[in-house]
Amino acid sequence: MSTGTLVFSHANSYPAGCYRVLFERWRAAGWRVEALDRFGHDPRFPVTADWRRLRDQLIHFIEHDVKPDGPVALVGHSLGGMLSLMATCRRPDLVSRLVMLDSPVVSGMKAAAVAVAKTTGLMHRYGPSRVARERRHVWPDREAVHKHFSAKKMFARWDPRVLADYVDADFAEADGQVQLRFHREVEAHVYRTLPHHLPLLLRLRPPQCPVAFVGGTRSAELRQAGAAASKKLAGERWRWMEGSHLFPFEKPEATADLVLALLNPS
Repeated sequence: MSTGTLVFSHANSYPAGCYRVLFERWRAAGWRVEALDRFGHDPRFPVTADWRRLRDQLIHFIEHDVKPDGPVALVGHSLGGMLSLMATCRRPDLVSRLVMLDSPVVSGMKAAAVAVAKTTGLMHRYGPSRVARERRHVWPDREAVHKHFSAKKMFARWDPRVLADYVDADFAEADGQVQLRFHREVEAHVYRTLPHHLPLLLRLRPPQCPVAFVGGTRSAELRQAGAAASKKLAGERWRWMEGSHLFPFEKPEATADLVLALLNPS
């Protein structure tokens, strides 16, 4: 018997297929799991200021592709968690529960700093946006892709199944080569347009459903953004998971099990 419908949203640059191990765990527990492959690649829903059109893409996906019988549980990692929060605030009728995986809400002076960086162009010239723009995106074959990423410290911490799924989900053969499917220009633009309006949104349209948050104990992203606003949002449904910002890839089954526990209405 189905437990309900779970709609998952991925992190920036990591298509939904990267989370296969988690999806299988949730499906085995009785959930119908649906996920949009890649945000930001549909011309109807481009990356715009504060990700509002990406939020609309998630809402459209739920209504027109998932077509649930009733409200759904939303789970999102990083970018996906923030989009899920924005969709929850916009359309509370669609959502029964929300779990955010290391998707910190930027608030206070840090939100103001993000607003200034976006206005002055600093978001474009520095940080993850610049790294994304310069990211290598072509390899001779999939074996070369796997060798390239498995040698990197960050990817070496991943569960081997997830790394294999990443190579399968985010790369495609084209013109005799293997190319990155999540376009680096889209990834960079997502970073450039990081929302700074979420504290105002939460005051005007607070979520009408239970919200849970799982933070990585070694997440540099959570440290940089600050955890105060996210802890206030989650309250007693705040949890920690050992790992970096990418803990769903490092400990996929432990992450999936914790999400299941947090989705329990009791």
